[in-house]
Amino acid sequence: MTSQTITAAASGTWKLGDLAVNRIGFGAMRLTQNGEAFAANAAPRDRGLAISVLRRAVELGVNHIDTAAFYFSSLRSANELINRALAPYPADLVITTKVGPGRDPSGQWLPHATPQQLRGQVEENLRQLGRDHLDVVNLRIVGTDSIAERFGALAQLRDAGLIRHLGLSNITPQHLAEAQAIAPVVCVQNQYGIGVRPEHDEFLRACGAQGVAFVPFYAIAGAGREAGASGTDSDEVLAVARAHGVSAAQVRLAWTLHRGPHVLAIPGTGNPDHLVANVTAGALRLSEDELAVLHSLHRGGA
Repeated sequence: MTSQTITAAASGTWKLGDLAVNRIGFGAMRLTQNGEAFAANAAPRDRGLAISVLRRAVELGVNHIDTAAFYFSSLRSANELINRALAPYPADLVITTKVGPGRDPSGQWLPHATPQQLRGQVEENLRQLGRDHLDVVNLRIVGTDSIAERFGALAQLRDAGLIRHLGLSNITPQHLAEAQAIAPVVCVQNQYGIGVRPEHDEFLRACGAQGVAFVPFYAIAGAGREAGASGTDSDEVLAVARAHGVSAAQVRLAWTLHRGPHVLAIPGTGNPDHLVANVTAGALRLSEDELAVLHSLHRGGA
């Protein structure tokens, strides 16, 4: 599969509310440093390289970028890099951010924001990105407690015009139902991939039935999470990769997109070659037999 003319448009489109996006997007988490995300002593990534990757992503048709104010490292902020690289922003670019978690200037994690503190986090994202409103804001959840107060606070900011659409991250089906009773939800971001959380298969399908985008994170890394892809993969994934002349990471991305037209991908990288490979994966079409093999692998928890 050649990547010479492939853009993110090859992955198809979905709407986050009224905002149409290509299903292959870009995650900004890895832009700020080399090595494991949020590692205290990781070296900052080259600023010029990070900016060039963002600009190249947009050139390749990426119009959905996922970020957060807490994506920062020594000397680097993902939001600042996005602002520097892409402002004035293309009219079709959708920037999705997350609130809830926070970090102090040294990088230490803070207790999750209270409903009263969420406005400050929204304003921080607005300031860093240089926007007068945020396209999509996801409330990031830890635990199973009620989210009504926190989501209600974001719904008020949506009504005030600071936020266009609302989403949720790291949630249960019960959280989604609770939020939808307060305001519309356009997307759910949960960890998911081949062999990762197969128990979320039904939730993924339910989101599609409700018109809610399902946006897996760590879809390539799987259990590797912040550290990135491990470099090892199952024989089944490698066999599919060889058959198509692509990498295992591209197969993993393509598999997630095959899970439904409402499934989006937000792979992150600071490497220009990996960026091209990720975008190209949006054009990879897997056969029914290949999907059956990969699904069996997925359900086995490999």
